[in-house]
Amino acid sequence: MNRREFSMLVVGAAARWAPRASAQQQQAAPGNPAPRLDWLARHKEPILEQGLPIIDPHHHLWQRPGWRYLLDDLLTDTGSGHNIVATVYMEASSMYRDRGPEEMRPVGEVEFANGVAAMCGSGVFGKTRVAAGIVGHADMMLGSRVEPVLNALMRAGGDRFRGIRHGVSWEAEAATLRPNPNTHAGMLADKKFREGIAVVGRLGLSYDVSLYHTQIGEVADLAGALPNTRIVLNHVGGVLGLGSYRSKQEEVFSRWASSIKALAARPNVFVKLGGLGQSYTALRFDGDAEPPSSEKVAARFRPYVETCITAFGASRCMFESNFPVDKISYSYPVFWNACKLMAKGASSSEKADLFAGSAARCYRLNGLV
Repeated sequence: MNRREFSMLVVGAAARWAPRASAQQQQAAPGNPAPRLDWLARHKEPILEQGLPIIDPHHHLWQRPGWRYLLDDLLTDTGSGHNIVATVYMEASSMYRDRGPEEMRPVGEVEFANGVAAMCGSGVFGKTRVAAGIVGHADMMLGSRVEPVLNALMRAGGDRFRGIRHGVSWEAEAATLRPNPNTHAGMLADKKFREGIAVVGRLGLSYDVSLYHTQIGEVADLAGALPNTRIVLNHVGGVLGLGSYRSKQEEVFSRWASSIKALAARPNVFVKLGGLGQSYTALRFDGDAEPPSSEKVAARFRPYVETCITAFGASRCMFESNFPVDKISYSYPVFWNACKLMAKGASSSEKADLFAGSAARCYRLNGLV
């Protein structure tokens, strides 16, 4: 039995025995459309700069009704030509425990991720250290009472656990088009929420935040109030393209760029360069007749990526795949080729930061690059 066959056997068993996600878990992760693999397969291109080390700091693994993306699926993507040396697992309301106190159920996801990481740490599954860093979920609305949950997550993740993500994506129009009952207006300013984030920082963990671009100013306020807590802005700040926002993208870009420049003044904030191909943006490609080339992806995303790098500097920016969510728009090799095209004018040290160094520092992944 070769590595691929063994991988499929293990994750296939996990898929068969994984409990069906509860209604609450499914609500906690608003549905994203599954990618069309036959459509993606219609475009192939040579891999650029094959030797450049990459840490992918943002991907998920899950078993959901009608959509499975587990270790063998990820390894197919990471093994498609680019030099992916390690990844960071990002929470996705996946593999929660199906019993016990509600606030402790997300610990199951970290237990699962750490098991996957241990498998890949053996070297049996190839060179990529999947889930070398793990970001789990805890309910920040518990306030200071979240500490036992964080301690349980740290035990479950061992020396791989790096932080938590509690998404706060909310905007009045988007809330009706893409409802999520677990978010509401003003969460980042809520006293209890900030108490929870303060505990995260005190324990030496980071806070990943997913949201819409209309909320970036709230992240700046949070970062200013908690200057010793590392905050990671996901998906360049969630450029909203739903509803009326779809027809006013110039206005959206202007507001987004202004907010990004203001946020960059907070030295405790990192930003992830990715997530622009997912379903709530107006920048996605899945409506096109043919899948995009890396040149087309780079051309569409470049204004956002360059604005972030100019504002934050390469040392606080990191390219992220956000797979499998962004897989609706492009394949894994096309995405990383596009990133390399967008970084073409960067110095060697800047390029090293954008593709691996910033992620390694942010998530304390020592010795991987």
